[in-house]
Amino acid sequence: MNKPGVAALTFPLAPGELARGRDIVAIETVIVDVPTTRRHRLSNTEVTVQSYVIVRVALADGTLGYGEAATLGGPRWAEESVEAIKANIDRYLAPAIMGQSVLAFEANQLAMQKAASRNNAARGGVDAALFDAAGKSLGLPASQFLGGALRDRIEVLWALASGDADQEIAEAQAKLAAREHRRFKIKLGFHSPADDMARLARIVEALPGCEIICDVNQGWSEATAIRYLPRLAELGVVLIEQPLLPGLVGATARVAARSPIPIMTDEAAFTGPEIVAQALAGAGSVYSLKLVKSGGLLELKRAAAIAQDCGMELYGGCLLETALGAAAHLAVFAGLPRLEWGCEHFGPNIVKTDLTNGEVVIRDFHIHCPQGPGLGVTINEAALRSLARKV
Repeated sequence: MNKPGVAALTFPLAPGELARGRDIVAIETVIVDVPTTRRHRLSNTEVTVQSYVIVRVALADGTLGYGEAATLGGPRWAEESVEAIKANIDRYLAPAIMGQSVLAFEANQLAMQKAASRNNAARGGVDAALFDAAGKSLGLPASQFLGGALRDRIEVLWALASGDADQEIAEAQAKLAAREHRRFKIKLGFHSPADDMARLARIVEALPGCEIICDVNQGWSEATAIRYLPRLAELGVVLIEQPLLPGLVGATARVAARSPIPIMTDEAAFTGPEIVAQALAGAGSVYSLKLVKSGGLLELKRAAAIAQDCGMELYGGCLLETALGAAAHLAVFAGLPRLEWGCEHFGPNIVKTDLTNGEVVIRDFHIHCPQGPGLGVTINEAALRSLARKV
């Protein structure tokens, strides 16, 4: 007997049809090239146009889901380029999961891992589209599939990376005035260390009370890092990201042992075993979380758990993702028990054209997690068409 006030349940679909309605029937990819608002420099490259692979997944019930795979200046930050990402999705990853239920998150991730080794950015882009499609099909935010959200906003920092101190100071002061950012990451390693220290000192002096992080992007040697650690401490830097090349675990551990400032591991650890190795060696006490390293939303949450179990604190890293890529990260970050260092998903505000319809908002020094179904964003189809690379 039905309880009062509760409608009787009906099942208009035959057994199995509900699952088939959420089967994956198509996966499409397109490369987009999006100009940035200013030059963004790292120790080994610079970017004025940021490229992405946009992934669209179609379900049998007509639902569309979108994901994004980002790189930074081609295959320099890691081994993947957008051209390789698109080819590997089209040829290997998409066929591996075609016809499967979009709700089979673990099975689909295992199938993609079997189809293509590494290719973390490619897998991450497809996985984000799957979570988006699943959530939109069921009317649920993607964070529900990851344990639920604990927060709806995260403090977000801005990266200063043009190399021109005057421009960077003006940019940071504008961000402060607009109440968008009060924490800043300064990119080092593309000038001489002495010139970088002079530039950094000017920026710190111009931004009293602001928290400053430095990212060397693998640009220093052990000796250089040891030499300049005291100066970074004098300037009040609170965190140093990836000062040495990945693989130099012992050297990075010696730097960390001498540093009064915590060292953050980024490019040196993509996988769980790599995170553990860094932690056991004492090479880093903070870990930068990125979808392009973990290769999927569940995998990103696992990376966070591994790092925390090893005693590391967490930082939400980015690779200049658009609002679409940021939304995928936020779906994970929203549900992490701890995210001590906030995140740096300023990408939506550094690209000149938003690929979404404005659902990701930075306000009052926080990035606000979109609240709609799936990843919580919708695609600006006109912008996507105008920026799509003609191949």
